[in-house]
Amino acid sequence: MRKYVKINDRDNVAIAVRDIAAGTQIEDGLTANDDIPQAHKIALCDIEKGGEIIRYGVVLGFAKEAVQKGDWINEHMLELPQSPSLKDMAYGTNLVPMEKLPEPPRTTWMGYRNKTGPAGTKNLLGIVTTVQCAAGVLKQAAERIRREILPKYQYVDGVVAVTHPYGCGVAINAPMADIPIRAVTNLIHHPNFGGEIMVVGLGCEKLTYDRVLLQEEITPENVLTLQDCAGHDAMMQAILDMAENKLERLNLRRREELPLSELLIGMQCGGSDAFSGITANPSAGYAADMLVRGGATVLFSEVTEVRDGVHMLAARCADEKTRDRLAEEMRWYDSYLEDGGVGRDANPTPGNKKGGLANIVEKAMGSIAKSGTSPIAEVLSPAQKPTRHGLIYAATPASDIVCGPSQTASGIGLQVFMTGRGTPYGMEICPVIKVCSRNEMKEHWFDMIDISAGDVATGEKTIADVGTEIFHMILDTASGIRIPFSDQYGFYNDLCIFNPAPIT
Repeated sequence: MRKYVKINDRDNVAIAVRDIAAGTQIEDGLTANDDIPQAHKIALCDIEKGGEIIRYGVVLGFAKEAVQKGDWINEHMLELPQSPSLKDMAYGTNLVPMEKLPEPPRTTWMGYRNKTGPAGTKNLLGIVTTVQCAAGVLKQAAERIRREILPKYQYVDGVVAVTHPYGCGVAINAPMADIPIRAVTNLIHHPNFGGEIMVVGLGCEKLTYDRVLLQEEITPENVLTLQDCAGHDAMMQAILDMAENKLERLNLRRREELPLSELLIGMQCGGSDAFSGITANPSAGYAADMLVRGGATVLFSEVTEVRDGVHMLAARCADEKTRDRLAEEMRWYDSYLEDGGVGRDANPTPGNKKGGLANIVEKAMGSIAKSGTSPIAEVLSPAQKPTRHGLIYAATPASDIVCGPSQTASGIGLQVFMTGRGTPYGMEICPVIKVCSRNEMKEHWFDMIDISAGDVATGEKTIADVGTEIFHMILDTASGIRIPFSDQYGFYNDLCIFNPAPIT
């Protein structure tokens, strides 16, 4: 079994496949001077003070002190380089032709066709609040619907109470308020809700129905105002009656064989480690390339986790307009972080660093790998819906519990989530497939991780092997054939929509 992984010929560091004890001869001429934890970096040559530390063929940072061949290199030993400029980035210089992408072994799946937009991967009754004040009532009502009414409708998969911390006490006309308003609007119309609109408001909130619905959608059949109800029992009965009408129509829906062009999925990573960019993310990227070649639409996101590789993404932008939109989103987020008094390196967590990621540059290089190699067809602002097929960059925060809802508001029917450290994260609106970067993680969470990409690190499988496995699970899950662990256990995070606007 290999002892370390080196990504690029230029690299002067490598990643330990297993813990390496000090004094271990790794190969001729290379002996560990320190204990090297799994996934951490070992110097492959002497590096002078101020010298470049290179992984992925990219400068991760500069050595604060001289490093000897065989030394352990950790996050405390690097000075962060400047982030790449957003001016005049070259575009269209790395466009992989469609016929060069890996061919998908399947080109159809079983989904719920909608009148417009992508198909659904589930058949759900979605009930959305306009304001957090209604959340408690809605959660209790949803429990009663599941218990008392849903058993009568065998073709409906479930009831989702979509609550969020927005709607009241907000600067509703602030320039950035369009982001959370767009998110709520698009969640109401999510593909897994089958076109059935059910919105519950309080009655005095700033996020009024007309801000999230078309005028023709604001009808007694679709909206319910709690302040109009005379007490608890009337309130509950009104919600249950409205829900039953929706369930009757949803129960008529059936899965049908559909082309990949009607599938929209998201790629996300969280709890990453230094193996994420070697195993799990590239494997997911391979699956993404197969999906794109088959006609599907794939979103990837997380601004701070691509910012240091933005020039690489620009090279994959299909045209100047897409490149400019990419730069625009990066520039906005740079200002957002600056206004908050933090830099991009506030991103890596203690767990990321324990898993061998020294800084945001290293994390970004691994994160980008989940996008595969396809050309970038479009760039979206947070919670926007795509207008094109193919690979889409959807700008969102990197936080798992904010990125997920943002992608969901963009209409994904399924998410593939890569992790190195492990997380029970999940979403109720759409299934989440977990892919881990290390076999140790799969062995530890054997009944919570769906697929391990760890065999790529050991050399027992290729990225194509694991990528194909992920591809098949995506289609099986979207078709309702397989159920990922997060859905089996009901591990669903709260819906944290991104709100950069002021709270008054």
